[in-house]
Amino acid sequence: MRLAQTKRFQRGRVLVVAFEGWNDAGEAATNAVRMVRDALPLSPILEIDPELYMDYQFNRPTVGVDEHGVKGLTWPGATMWGPAKRVRGRGLAVEATDPDPRIDRDNLYVLLGTEPSRSWRAFVAEIVDAALVADVEGIVTLGAMLADVPHTRPISTFASSEDAEIRTDLDLERSNYEGPVGILSVIQDAAARVGIPTVSIWASVPHYVHNAPSPKATLALIERLESVLDVAVPRGDLEDEAEAWESGIDALANEDEDMAAYIEQLEKARDTVDSPEASGEAIAREFERYLRRGEGPGRGEQPPPWRPGD
Repeated sequence: MRLAQTKRFQRGRVLVVAFEGWNDAGEAATNAVRMVRDALPLSPILEIDPELYMDYQFNRPTVGVDEHGVKGLTWPGATMWGPAKRVRGRGLAVEATDPDPRIDRDNLYVLLGTEPSRSWRAFVAEIVDAALVADVEGIVTLGAMLADVPHTRPISTFASSEDAEIRTDLDLERSNYEGPVGILSVIQDAAARVGIPTVSIWASVPHYVHNAPSPKATLALIERLESVLDVAVPRGDLEDEAEAWESGIDALANEDEDMAAYIEQLEKARDTVDSPEASGEAIAREFERYLRRGEGPGRGEQPPPWRPGD
């Protein structure tokens, strides 16, 4: 029996989603979802065949060495994980270990992958079919965008839903964006068509440090996800890594007057819209501007804006 609409995300079976690529500035979204996956006893329930959807010249396989010293290739793709006790005995998954510490919830599912290069509708159909088989009652997608924000201030997040009742219950907004979208929006649209409500959470990553992972943005996504799902995600070393990330950028700025001056401008702009209401509107506008640019991570690099002549 399905739960009432407003309780799906706190008590029901929820799928948490992130994809590498256009939707994942600073690797913030995928790293946040990996933390969720690693804090749960999950097993794979769906492996999407990358040959059907990936362009290997755009998303190339990588070579690495495992813990046994054996070299092997890792291919881009997408995997969905589910609670081990729910998939055991179906021939779909191997036994999962119980992590410690862990998230105190046994009905969360996780989807991680690389944004596909083609056949998006067929790709998403596989995901939605698997969600229906698992009786998933809600989907939360995580994304991160490059924005004109300072690294010295709290990372802004924007959470939205197309479901009015969920917006009211979880204190979310409705996105008014119109324009190009990534794979997350296609998943949200397909899920809505089969009756699965979705919540979208985005974080802003300072665009002048877009080449490096952003643990501070990952932390902001984790904190917003916790409020939506009513769970506590083990932090590990994430808070220390976020502080080190900020300190490292401070050190770079101290050696570059133009960069420091640019960051100061961003700080002043941010401080003028630092009320909760204004911040929500500001991040929504930045989100829309980012998507209209059509420039996500990996789609062409932007020169640091503090360089002379800009």
